[in-house]
Amino acid sequence: MSETGNILCGTADRLFADRVTRKLRDEADEGIWPQTLWSALEEVGLPGLAVSEARGGAGADFDDQMAVIRLAGYHAAPVPLAETLLGEHLLAAAGLPAIVGPLTIGPLYHDDRLALSRRGSTWVVDGTLYRVPFARNAAAIVAIADHEGERATVVLRPPFALALGLGHDHEPRDTVRLTGYRIADEDVGPIGRGLCRLELSLYGALERAVQMAGAMQRMLEMTAQYSLDRIQFGRPIAKFQAVQHQIAMLASHAAAASAAVQGAISAAREHPALFETAAAKARAGEAAALVIEFAHQVHGAIGFTRDHSLHFWTRRLWTWRDEFGNEADWNAQIGHAVTQVGGEALWKFLTAAEKNMTYVPQPLL
Repeated sequence: MSETGNILCGTADRLFADRVTRKLRDEADEGIWPQTLWSALEEVGLPGLAVSEARGGAGADFDDQMAVIRLAGYHAAPVPLAETLLGEHLLAAAGLPAIVGPLTIGPLYHDDRLALSRRGSTWVVDGTLYRVPFARNAAAIVAIADHEGERATVVLRPPFALALGLGHDHEPRDTVRLTGYRIADEDVGPIGRGLCRLELSLYGALERAVQMAGAMQRMLEMTAQYSLDRIQFGRPIAKFQAVQHQIAMLASHAAAASAAVQGAISAAREHPALFETAAAKARAGEAAALVIEFAHQVHGAIGFTRDHSLHFWTRRLWTWRDEFGNEADWNAQIGHAVTQVGGEALWKFLTAAEKNMTYVPQPLL
C-alpha cells in the first residue's frame, strides 16, 4: 500500500474506532440512521474516494478503496459506504455526474429486473428491486435497467414506493417497487454504455468479500482475547488444547479468505476478474460459516446474547454471504469454467494474468 493509502486507512480506522460505538450499533439496530457517523465520513471524504479527480473527487486508487471497505467491515459500521463507492463506479462508467450523499445500488439478485422505456417525451422505469441495502436512507439508487435489449444506468431518486425490510444484521434491506416511475433525462445514462449486470455482480461480490474478510479478522481478535480473559478451572481457557485448536481453525479459515480476497483485488485493478472474484466470494462465504461456528464455540453461551458484541459481526456475515451470489452460486461458475478448460489446460488457465470470461455460461445477475 502507498504512503497515501496508509494515511487514508489510518484516518478511517481511527474514525470508525471513535464513532462506531456499541450505542451507535444498537441505535442502528433499532432503525435510527447514524447521521453523525455519515457526516463524519463525509468530512474526511471517505464516501468520495471513488470519485476521480477529473470528476471533482479524491481519486483514491482501487486498493485504497478496498482497504477502507475492509475497515468498515472490521468495525461493523452500519452505513452504506461500500454501496456508495460502487454507486459512483456505476455513475462514472455511464458518464453520469457524481452524487453527494449516501448511495445504494441494484439489482443484487438474478431475478430482479428494471425496464426502461420512453413514453412520449419522458423516460419511465418499471420493475422491482428486492432487498436493496439502505434504500430508505439513500440520496439515490444507482441501478442497471434494460432498454430494448440494451443496458442503461439509471438514477432513481426518492420518493418511490418502499416495502421496508431488514437483513439478518438489522440493517435496511428494502424492496423498491416502481410502476410508471418517471425519470429525468439527466438521470439516464447513454443506452449501451456503462457497466453490465455481470460487471455489477463482480464488483458487488468483491466488495462483500472484502467486508467479510474484515469482519472475520475482527471476530478472530475478539475470540482470541476472550480466550485469554475467560478463566475456567483456575486458568484462562486459552490454555486448553481444545480451545487452542478451535482458534487455530478459525484463524486458518479467516486467513484463507483474506488471501483469496487480496488475490481478487490484485486481479481486478485493471479488468473485471470473474474467476478470482468468484473464488474470493466463495471462499469468504465458506470461511464465514466456520469462523462463526468456532467463534461461538469458544465464547460459549455469552456469544449468543445481545449483551455481548459478537452478534454484530455474526449477523453481518450471514447477510453478506447471500448478497451478489452465495458460495454455491460462485462455485457453480468456477466448476463450469474448469470443466470447459479441461485438465490439460487448467494450470495455464489458473496462472494466466487475465482469465477468459467466455467460460461462464451466464452472469449471476
